[in-house]
Amino acid sequence: MSLIWQQTRYQNRIFFRTPIAAFFTIVFPLLLLVVLAAVFGNEEIDYLGVTVAQYYAPALAVFSAASASYTNIGTGTAYQRDEGILKRIHGTPLPPWIFFAGKVISATMVAAIGVIIMMGVGVLFYGIEIFPRTLPAATLTFLVGVGCFAALGLLVAAVAPSGPAATAITNATLLPLAFFSGVFIVPGPETPQWIVTVGNIFPLKHFNEAFQAAFDPLLTGYQFDWFSIFYMALWGVVALLLAIRLFKWGSTPSAGGRRRRSTTTA
Repeated sequence: MSLIWQQTRYQNRIFFRTPIAAFFTIVFPLLLLVVLAAVFGNEEIDYLGVTVAQYYAPALAVFSAASASYTNIGTGTAYQRDEGILKRIHGTPLPPWIFFAGKVISATMVAAIGVIIMMGVGVLFYGIEIFPRTLPAATLTFLVGVGCFAALGLLVAAVAPSGPAATAITNATLLPLAFFSGVFIVPGPETPQWIVTVGNIFPLKHFNEAFQAAFDPLLTGYQFDWFSIFYMALWGVVALLLAIRLFKWGSTPSAGGRRRRSTTTA
């Protein structure tokens, strides 16, 4: 446990010493909430029965959590491989699972910070309601969703040939899916069916809808969306198995060559 905590602290320091990662993970979704509420006004969305902020705060909290786990783990791990850090760590007595457990726990902590800040701002400034009866469902959805996207991030790191490639893959997948999954755009009756279908295939929409349901004032009960939870868990398990199978500790020849040439040039 002490080794896991040490690795978690190490990953936390890496994250918070990278201002651009902290900005896009925590600050950027919060700015989107402020901008969207200012542009559209915090009025009730007719066909949903909730205000703009009541819809977007949980949705952008999900985006922040997915970014903390999927994007940061995928790109960070790939860059560590390019720089030879993974290879050196693999040559130490530290068990690999402890190293990656530290990454996942750190991502979960960062994601939790992003969600708490987002929902806290929503409650304080936009009148968002939080219901104690649905907090267990929101917590379980959050943990499964973060675990799913952490596994997907490890898979990206496993298949990406370099750090820049991992950055391109994560941005090219997460941002479009955020539109298809109802994170940036409120789905309505006129939404094309193909967008709905694409969103249903991938786990981000299930993460978004299950988490939003826990903060919907029109719904009753405990709001455990078991189908979405199991669907995300299935994606996570498959991604983790593929990541274990495909993961490489050393950089590919092309990535290593680029790194050596850039070092020589510098």
